[in-house]
Amino acid sequence: MEEILELYELQYSDLMALLSDQNPASYEEIQRLESISKAIMQNLGRHGPGLLSINGFPVARSITQNLLPVARKLALLNNEDRTRILKDHKLGSDVPLKNLDRVVSSFAMQMKYDEEFNLRREGSNIAKEVDGVEFRDLGFIFKELGFCMMELGLCLARICDKLIGGSELEQSLLQNGTAKGRLIHYHSVADTLAIKEAANRKRHNRGSKVNLKENVSLGDDDDDKSKLWQQWHYDYGIFTILTTPMFILSNGSDEQERESPSGHTYLQVFHPELNRVVMVKASRGSFIVQVGESADVLSKGRLRATLHSVCRPTKMENLSRETFVVFLQPAWSKTFSLKDYPVEHLKLRDQDSELCESNGVTRKICGIVPPLLSRLQDGITFAEFSRETTKQYYGGSGLQSNR
Repeated sequence: MEEILELYELQYSDLMALLSDQNPASYEEIQRLESISKAIMQNLGRHGPGLLSINGFPVARSITQNLLPVARKLALLNNEDRTRILKDHKLGSDVPLKNLDRVVSSFAMQMKYDEEFNLRREGSNIAKEVDGVEFRDLGFIFKELGFCMMELGLCLARICDKLIGGSELEQSLLQNGTAKGRLIHYHSVADTLAIKEAANRKRHNRGSKVNLKENVSLGDDDDDKSKLWQQWHYDYGIFTILTTPMFILSNGSDEQERESPSGHTYLQVFHPELNRVVMVKASRGSFIVQVGESADVLSKGRLRATLHSVCRPTKMENLSRETFVVFLQPAWSKTFSLKDYPVEHLKLRDQDSELCESNGVTRKICGIVPPLLSRLQDGITFAEFSRETTKQYYGGSGLQSNR
């Protein structure tokens, strides 16, 4: 039976109160804000799961509702039309969109703090919509939601700095000056079949065909790959901000939004303190914040990076998952120091030998997630850390090179 982790929910108004220069109005308010600060560190800190949610951000739900359905529409477009639309809106992709067997489609943009935040404050009509398949305001809405999430990440970094002492996290984000946004469609089995059928129609006159059944059905086997939309990994930036996902049930040309079949997000995390996998549940319309490995290192182990994956619903081959993610990371030139970083935390973070032998799930995760100590050394830059991490996960001899 699945174990559910219901995330601690931080209200946006309380986030602002924690950052306010004004003194709290009463002793009770002081105690309440101290309790919230403690809860933030309990959830993002060394003994917590490494994530929490933020709710109550103005207009966030309406923007999200407009943007997320577009992910599926883009994913199912033919390559020529999709390439034109992405170019028109200054979007790219970091996955091979011509791969007919892909289970994820991602559409990405680099956003700058200075100009983008100014645009957000001066932005005119937040209620603009993406107009059907014309994608009229796609770039605007993409950046608008990205601005909101970038601001949340900066605010939370400032609070964590205050609680930890110093200003390392916020300054690292500001020195970088950019964040990467990704609009992500997790394909249903039916989506993959539809993409292959469209390719077959296009190739019909060329005398070649695509194998429609290859790698499409989830089946009933125990293959971990077929059960996951995204394999186990740590994000290596400072914070990852995610929308709670939207689920779309499709039947040919007909599609409709529906609630999560299980009531959770299908994001799963490995909770080291519990030594087991738990499913993440968050309020609809909230944002999920995950700690990345850079925050773990820069905070000297006071924050805990989140080991996570995304699983697929069982026996629901027409259900897809849509989400929007913003990755906040240090400047490429940022240098990491291991001075004062507790080495015992590194060993625990890497699921040291005793932990790895404890159960089958943990052993599998240990076998596909490269240890932090193998990718990090004193004096390394973030650029070098990023390259080494990517290499050990997905390079030619990487632990997930064939996954």
